[in-house]
Amino acid sequence: MDKLVATAVEAVADVLDGASLAVGGFGLSGVPNVLIRALFERGVGGLSVVSNNCGAMESGLAVLLAAGRIGRVTGSYIGANKEFARQYLAGELAVELIPQGTLAERLRAGGAGIPAFYTPAGVGTQVADGGLPWRYGGSGGVALASPPKEVREFDGVEYVLERGIRTDFALVRAARGDRHGNLVFNKSARNFNPLAAMAGRVTIAEVEELVEPGAIDPDAVQLPGIFVQRVVALTAEQATDKKIEQRTVSVPAAGESVSG
Repeated sequence: MDKLVATAVEAVADVLDGASLAVGGFGLSGVPNVLIRALFERGVGGLSVVSNNCGAMESGLAVLLAAGRIGRVTGSYIGANKEFARQYLAGELAVELIPQGTLAERLRAGGAGIPAFYTPAGVGTQVADGGLPWRYGGSGGVALASPPKEVREFDGVEYVLERGIRTDFALVRAARGDRHGNLVFNKSARNFNPLAAMAGRVTIAEVEELVEPGAIDPDAVQLPGIFVQRVVALTAEQATDKKIEQRTVSVPAAGESVSG
């Protein structure tokens, strides 16, 4: 029952070249940066990553992406990650872009043992009809396009069939966790983390605060330990190292002073 692993490098020691990973986080929130850095240090490559986005500001999955360690991404958002866009358009990276809600449900379904489900999201578009560029060729043309998916009608409404996602490993970050793998996430970090954790055959969680079993009220557990195989306790420095992607401040009105 004690799932604590001494170091992040030890926790990812069996992640080999070509492995598939479900990775939690959204932007810079709830990203398992320490585990990702451990993968980088091990030098593994050819990874297939399932995550909402692929990192930003040289943080998160952007570390592996910039080093050419990722071969395929299944996600929803490219955003302002210029290196992600460059690799995709240059044909260096295969990318499956899918609706964000569909991605969330595909991860949850995979973890729940549901092989596929029907959703109205994407009906009438290339998501269902096929033709989305999964990989570009070196000359700018499409080298590999998405295939068409099954569409069925229920009660007069069309739905597209989407498959659940299972990955070899999952990397997640939690605010609190115990040695049994029960996890609690902080606010917006409870985005894709529980879903990614469910989808992984081996799930590794880095936790900002490690507590003993029983310290977390069972009613407060947001991801039960049945979905977690390994736990890594972060140092105080690692736990507080959190970047801000878009820093915004309000401009004081005329005549007002800024205190503090």
